[in-house]
Amino acid sequence: MKRILLFAALLCALPVGAEIVKTGTPCQTGICLYWWPKLPAIKGWHQEVGPSQHYGANTLAPDGSTFMDAETVVYAKATYKPRVPEIKSIDALIAQDKRGFTKNIPGVVITETKPLITGDGQKLRSLTFFPTSEGNWEQTAYGEEGDFFLLFTISSRTKSGYERSLSAFEDLIHAYKKKL
Repeated sequence: MKRILLFAALLCALPVGAEIVKTGTPCQTGICLYWWPKLPAIKGWHQEVGPSQHYGANTLAPDGSTFMDAETVVYAKATYKPRVPEIKSIDALIAQDKRGFTKNIPGVVITETKPLITGDGQKLRSLTFFPTSEGNWEQTAYGEEGDFFLLFTISSRTKSGYERSLSAFEDLIHAYKKKL
């Protein structure tokens, strides 16, 4: 009973603003909290609850595939700013991502692309992270809403999978709104 009351108190204390899905489930450490942007439905894609909880992001896979076996996936993450006090801006968040990709994927080519516009007009900075040999073809769009940094990512095991799914990713961003 204490855990349920603690969980309810935590949810009530969270800031309001962005439409962030806030859930909690029992786990080995007590109750695990999950926050991610509420996403509009996109034709031909579905949410994968297990991977969403495992990765702490709203994960989508093409119909007929799972997040684990799909050639291309999409996911969206909401990072609560007070939990990352060292990250003060989108620029700092992007710099951190660039360092991580450069460190972990030798020869990665990082390019800033045209901003993607959400359904309520927010311009999201967008970067591609493309391998020169092995790795995933990725694009991430960065934004913020209230107390959250938002990241929307398309990740594909192949360049052709990335190119085939890019329009669905862009459609998702264009349909996303703070309040669905």
